[in-house]
Amino acid sequence: MGQMVIAAFRPKPGKDAELLGCVRDHLPILRAEGLASARPSTVLRAADGTLLEIFEWVSPEAIERAHGNPAVTALRQRYAACCDYVTLGDLAEARQMFPPFAGVEL
Repeated sequence: MGQMVIAAFRPKPGKDAELLGCVRDHLPILRAEGLASARPSTVLRAADGTLLEIFEWVSPEAIERAHGNPAVTALRQRYAACCDYVTLGDLAEARQMFPPFAGVEL
C-alpha cells in the first residue's frame, strides 16, 4: 500500500527557479527508480516561497530504499544547493484552520 507524504522545501535566496527544477525532476526520478506511484503529485507555494509537494511513495519500504539510491542521492544534493527542508509547522499557514496556498504548475 502506498504512503502519501507532504515534503516542504524553502528556497535559499535567489534559488527559486533552481528549486522548481528540482521539484519538476523529483517525481520522474522516483518513478523511474520504482519508488513513487503513478498518482499525480500536487505542488503548492506558501506565502514565504516554500514549495510543498504532495506525492505517494509505493510503500513505506520504498522510502527506506530511497536513502541508498544513487539517483535519489544525486537529486538530494541538488536540493541541498538550493533549499532547506522544513516542516509544515514551520509555515505561517500552519496556524490557520484552512491554510491557503498557491497552486504551482510544473
